Amino acid sequence: MFDFEYQLKILPDKPGVYLMKNNLGEVIYVGKAKILKNRVRQYFQNSKNHSEKVRVMMTHVDEFEYIVTDSEMEALILECNLIKKYRPKYNILLKDDKHYPFIKITTNEDFPRVFVTRNHAKDGNKYFGPYTDASAVYETLELIKKVFPVRTCKRNIVEGGACSRPCLNYYINICKAPCAGFINKGDYKKIIDDIIGLLNGKNANIIQELRKEMEEAAEELQFEKAANLRDKINAVETIMEKQKIFTGNFEEEDFIHIYSDEKDTCVQVFFIREGKIMGREHFMLENTANEEKEEIVAEFIKNFYGGTAHVPKNIYVPAIMDEELLEQWLGMKRGSKVWIKLPKKGEKKELLDMVEKNAKITLEQFKLKILKDKEIHRVALRELADILELEEFPHRVEAYDISNIQGVDSVGTMVVFEDGKAKNSDYRRFKIKSVKGANDYDSMREILERRFKHGLEEIKQIQERAIEFSGGKFSVFPDLIMMDGGKGQVNVALEVLNSLNIDIPVCGMVKDDNHQTRGIIYNNKEIVINPHSNTMHLVTRIQDEVHRFAITYHRSLRDKRVLHSILEDIPNVGEKRRKELLRKFGSIENIKNAKLEELIETPSIDRKAAESIFQFFNGSKA
Repeated sequence: MFDFEYQLKILPDKPGVYLMKNNLGEVIYVGKAKILKNRVRQYFQNSKNHSEKVRVMMTHVDEFEYIVTDSEMEALILECNLIKKYRPKYNILLKDDKHYPFIKITTNEDFPRVFVTRNHAKDGNKYFGPYTDASAVYETLELIKKVFPVRTCKRNIVEGGACSRPCLNYYINICKAPCAGFINKGDYKKIIDDIIGLLNGKNANIIQELRKEMEEAAEELQFEKAANLRDKINAVETIMEKQKIFTGNFEEEDFIHIYSDEKDTCVQVFFIREGKIMGREHFMLENTANEEKEEIVAEFIKNFYGGTAHVPKNIYVPAIMDEELLEQWLGMKRGSKVWIKLPKKGEKKELLDMVEKNAKITLEQFKLKILKDKEIHRVALRELADILELEEFPHRVEAYDISNIQGVDSVGTMVVFEDGKAKNSDYRRFKIKSVKGANDYDSMREILERRFKHGLEEIKQIQERAIEFSGGKFSVFPDLIMMDGGKGQVNVALEVLNSLNIDIPVCGMVKDDNHQTRGIIYNNKEIVINPHSNTMHLVTRIQDEVHRFAITYHRSLRDKRVLHSILEDIPNVGEKRRKELLRKFGSIENIKNAKLEELIETPSIDRKAAESIFQFFNGSKA
């Protein structure tokens, strides 16, 4: 039994991070403290001074632990990392965890490439973004390729190097073929400089030059060339339209505001780059009831900038706490000074007010959509219960799938839908341990036995300790199980449940020859559902989701295995160096295309190891 009185007495008067845990040992809250002794004790004092959220949380706290750090800054960094790791129930969490796309120009190459990436690194290349609309980014990139003939291949092309035969892109005039030596480094750089100017918003000179060329071509009766130049002008103007202008002397800045109702909070962020609103994004925050505005903004900044690669120079907010500490932390991530500002008047305040209005509208629309979706889900679940003749309404549905390729890296997955909505926090993944080869039935039997035996054990622990039930990883059982498959998968599930004396209805989701969901299997009979009904839409969504989750997990294991198997063949590269290479470059392809100097700059990689890596991928070119 955890001795609270003793543990509170021995708390150190040092900075650090504390973790609150429930009766199952799960981390339900992570916090930082300038002085652990003072901060943690506050939770166990008079509850009248606590917010409603803290009062509820403390009823589930069964123990706590702490980690001492050397400074409050280290505590802040550790807190962010632990929140990402555990995603505790009572911390303010972002519902979205996105890595925003950037447009990358490989300016450290003799003949740079232009492409979209979600990995931002300090590697000497040029990055533009982050952009919040991924589709718009890819559309912009396609427009750039129409205007500027830059290479798209991943070859390591250097000026004066061996020439090769140009590809089709050269013959259709969308590449100048530096691989064949048809353009020198200086002329190619002019093209890249124009792209950089365009992305920086300096479009006037580009359009002026293109118009001049078009008029000259028309005068010389080169109508095909003139039409091509006209299309390029239209493409540049389209890119300009995507870069929304906002009058004012802005640099690289983010504007953040929030709008809260009695339960939820919407955070709206406007991204200002080179005087333009390059994009905006909104986030819904959980567990914000009765939270102060200053704390919500501070927690959002830690969540958001802890997970995104780019930090702007200035961040404008309506309220903030611990701003000096956050500025230091953000400055460390950016590599230069970052300012968090609270504008009181002027154009910055006006823009911040506009951001707040957008947050309010977004939250209202979000609420309306939730109400509409809830009603649609209720109708679909009610119809499903009627079709299956269930005695109880299926609030919680669990779906299962198996994924492998010829029995290799076989995995199983469980997805959860509550009241018709995916509950990602309850998703579970299983590596198949006892089954060799591609045996889906035995693999399914294994993961179901593991899932429900874990659940029964958790329930037993709770009952034996006579404590309040707060749920664990597996102790909440579903009202309905849906198997990705037909009669075979359903019967396997029923066998497992019967052997454990668990009574839960099971049905299967079957697809037609075109891999479209066509109906469900129940009591060894196929039930046809109206393909346009809410019920069929729900069943299809569940089947697609469990299949997606299984495929994603399988690919991650396969890719990890392939990555390591390739790197393990390189002389002088051990496990530590493999991890450093993957951490810096992100993929085998990037390691393969890296220059020798870039490899040497990688932590723990000396010249001998760098030359081994370079020679492994490039032959004797080192």
